[in-house]
Amino acid sequence: MASLELDNLVQEWLRMDKNEVTRAEIQELLASGNTTELDRRMRTRIEFGTAGLRGRMEAGWSRMNDLIIIQASQGLCRYVLSTVQDASTRGIVIGHDHRHNSERWAHLTAAVFLANNMKVYLHRGLVHTPIVPFSVKYLKAACGVMITASHNPKQDNGYKVYWENGVQIISPHDTGIADSINANLEPQTWDFSQVTSSTLCLDKTAEMKEAYFSSLTAAKQPNEHPFRVRFVNTSMHGVGEPFVTRIFELYNLQPPIHVQKQMKPDPDFPTVAFPNPEEKGALDMAMQTADENNIEYVLAQDPDADRFAAAEKQPDGSWLAFTGDQLGVLFASHVFETYRQSSKQLDKLAMVASTVSSKMVEAMAHTEGFKFTECLTGFKYIGNVALNLVEEGYEVPFGYEEAIGYMFDSDIRDKDGVHASVVFAQLVESLQLEKKTVKSHLDDLYKRYGYFVTRNSYFICNEASVIARIFARLRNYSGDASATHDYPTSLAHLNITKVVDLTRGYDSSNPPSFKPSLPLSSGHMIQFRAENLERGVKIVLTIRTSGTEPKIKFYLEGNGQIRDQVTSTLTEVVEELADTWMEAGKNNLVRP
Repeated sequence: MASLELDNLVQEWLRMDKNEVTRAEIQELLASGNTTELDRRMRTRIEFGTAGLRGRMEAGWSRMNDLIIIQASQGLCRYVLSTVQDASTRGIVIGHDHRHNSERWAHLTAAVFLANNMKVYLHRGLVHTPIVPFSVKYLKAACGVMITASHNPKQDNGYKVYWENGVQIISPHDTGIADSINANLEPQTWDFSQVTSSTLCLDKTAEMKEAYFSSLTAAKQPNEHPFRVRFVNTSMHGVGEPFVTRIFELYNLQPPIHVQKQMKPDPDFPTVAFPNPEEKGALDMAMQTADENNIEYVLAQDPDADRFAAAEKQPDGSWLAFTGDQLGVLFASHVFETYRQSSKQLDKLAMVASTVSSKMVEAMAHTEGFKFTECLTGFKYIGNVALNLVEEGYEVPFGYEEAIGYMFDSDIRDKDGVHASVVFAQLVESLQLEKKTVKSHLDDLYKRYGYFVTRNSYFICNEASVIARIFARLRNYSGDASATHDYPTSLAHLNITKVVDLTRGYDSSNPPSFKPSLPLSSGHMIQFRAENLERGVKIVLTIRTSGTEPKIKFYLEGNGQIRDQVTSTLTEVVEELADTWMEAGKNNLVRP
């Protein structure tokens, strides 16, 4: 399609698109002669990757719209029918959040599968993302689709695909589905008016919710003392509130105080610039509500409630918002202690984290004697690695990534912000009985396993060519054209000891093949390890492109025995990374 001239691309769109709104968008751009915008929307087709689809809701081959949803569903349906045994009778699970077009696209997806005589489990009403993979596993469905863009801006939406194992798709299914989409572009149906009346379209929503809550309550820890701690909760204008309220009730926790202005689903997210609990200022309204109610803990889920964040009020009245890695370490320690108290064999316990997440869980595993495995970024990898470990005889009750995603127990091999919320609440309660705060407990963990400090952030860059040039320079840093591997050798007074390039397939520590142990990344991704022996500080820096946003992300962690040495070193690293490696000024990179 990319080889066709722009006019042909536009005419092909107008021939296929039956949505009057999106047709009008393209016709208006065509009439006004806005070839720049037409080229932006038409030239490159939106890529179907391991996260499915995600993008801006507009007309065009590179955007999210009715036509793209139909084509994606046709390709997915054909691929599943040809790949998964008994797919037509096992069916597909479909859910949606509250974003603009989410319900419509869920019904369009259902219409495509029904047109191919495939059973559809269509969740009625708004659900949070974890319900879909849970339902796929529970119902033994062939696949699942969740219509959501998670914590993206309000202009975006997405199409997230789960395989028959209840985990997000990975290779080779991602490329197989992409090829199937391209082979099935001609729309077969636009009519979804009869979806819910079809005998093949089943409503298991209430049953799945009850099964989901039963699964979570089965993991509830026994408690002889009444729960007393109060929490403020924000659902970020998303779908999480009823799920959080219900699980708190089932756990006999104090009912959470919800942030009223952020409690109900609103696709325009009016009180936050970005509906992401990680973003600066996103928790301000929740903290204010907590101050007004004399509450010391804030909980947050992102709009589709698969991510989780938390904050604790400090003795001086300030608020400490825990990082994704700090929460990951707290959860890992909590899960480990629970597992140890169960008298199970520690050598059968395993935990998983993405390679850009903190190495503190790895240090914990080495100290305590359980298995730790790292993998590429994303729960598509975390979930599949967990399943592989289970096949090897391990129990995997926890996995996480630093982007505030946490997986518990075995019924959902994906992140779940609702489950994370109730686990955190139980952790707080148990610490209160010991007269400890979460912060003091975290400090105790640092004393036992070493100080691990993270500085994760990103640079915004809307030009793909600039991003490519930046990474090309890092791979030929000295400018020596004859050098095979020419990466930087130092950074902010640290000597680089290891380079792993998961785009090129290079690991400097693994001669003679120099092949990395992790699979290759579809985007740019380079990890550097460095140390300063005099300071006693080591760092891990991973730089990668985002698959869903115009960002160069970096994940930086330092560790050592002296906290001040670690933090000051990280400050120097961030500045040199921006000024020298990224050339942020020259490349017009925007920093948050």
